Amino acid sequence: MNRVKNHIIREIGRKTILIAIFCLLAASGAQAQKASVQASVEPAEILIGEQAIINLKIIAPKDKVVLFPIYESQIIPGLEVLAMPKPDTIVENNVMTLNVKYLVTSFDSTLYHIPAIPVYDGTDTIYSNSFGLKVTSPALKDSTLAYLEKMNTGQTDSIDFNQLQLNDIKPIRKPPFVITDYLWVLWIFLGILLLLLITGFTVYLVLRKKNKGYFFTPPVVLPPHVRAIQALDKLKEEKIWMQGREKEFYTKVTDILRQYIFDRYRINAMEMTSGEILNEIRKETDVASVYENLKQILSVSDLVKFAKYKPFTDENDLSMMNAYFFVNQTREPDPVPKKDEAVSAEQESDQEQNSTN
Repeated sequence: MNRVKNHIIREIGRKTILIAIFCLLAASGAQAQKASVQASVEPAEILIGEQAIINLKIIAPKDKVVLFPIYESQIIPGLEVLAMPKPDTIVENNVMTLNVKYLVTSFDSTLYHIPAIPVYDGTDTIYSNSFGLKVTSPALKDSTLAYLEKMNTGQTDSIDFNQLQLNDIKPIRKPPFVITDYLWVLWIFLGILLLLLITGFTVYLVLRKKNKGYFFTPPVVLPPHVRAIQALDKLKEEKIWMQGREKEFYTKVTDILRQYIFDRYRINAMEMTSGEILNEIRKETDVASVYENLKQILSVSDLVKFAKYKPFTDENDLSMMNAYFFVNQTREPDPVPKKDEAVSAEQESDQEQNSTN
């Protein structure tokens, strides 16, 4: 009986221990799912106007939505928030570590007690530890304290910073040289230079117009007969009529003469038939050979182009020769030189003869 009783007691004790272990494991698992917050400040002591960083370290499961406070001006009265950098987030083994920083400063010398900062993890509101930040004023010299005492007791109404011996924390420094800050000087210089160039060019054109009668040198326009002779010379050098290309030869000859007639008499010969051209030329000149020369060229040309006529070599040579004759017989007369130009030309001729003698 005693053995059975002892066995029952041992079984009950063993189950009790197992239940206790299970409860402890469950409690630790539940604790692991909760977020934790730790607050710290670096440095813990600053001078008036210096800056410190409050770091809020939040550890929570990665699937938690953590909300932390955002301070726009002050955490507590007298402790100003200057900036709040972007939080750093690290996830490792399904655990998220969030570092939230606040850049703070103060202009009152005292020991600040920052109470616990609340953080919401999506389920509960948890609080960080409280901490302190000491703000001290710079040590003042005895002469400065004596002068402050005078000001407090009303012995002086003015403020003499030399006697106070209060200087800037850092000396005044000139800004660094940046070339982009002086680009406006370059633009002004280029603008003045461009204005001078435009002014100089305008003066040059005005003087050129006054002296020579034109701003820019006009292109050299050759007389119609010169252009026609040059075109005939080029055609003559090609000798295409000797290569069995009579139709091409007569087409080019008549085109040269038609263009010459237009330039010389303003007759639209390019759009006229051979008969119409001959009638217009007869009105412009009484020289029979001019008419006959042009008639010979146009007649043979019409036969070659429209009747597939095969001219003899002598006819081709005659057509080329008559083309030269026609241009030279109808060319514009050379301009008569002015009196001053004639005198200067005569003097130059006399000088050349004297030098030769």
